[in-house]
Amino acid sequence: MNIRLTNGKKTITRAKDQYEANIEHFKLRGFVPLAEVKKEIKKATVKDISDKVVELKPKKKKTKKKK
Repeated sequence: MNIRLTNGKKTITRAKDQYEANIEHFKLRGFVPLAEVKKEIKKATVKDISDKVVELKPKKKKTKKKK
């Protein structure tokens, strides 16, 4: 049976017996089982959204050369 491990950035799959034999090594490297990691659900507020809005600049008008 395989177990999925993650350190936040990377996710790896290892055999469960290999993980149990080397738990200290995986903890030292920062890997924990994926089932133990709780994903935080963050609700967006109007203030958060309005802070991220970027004002667009008006386009510059191009002038045509007269012949």
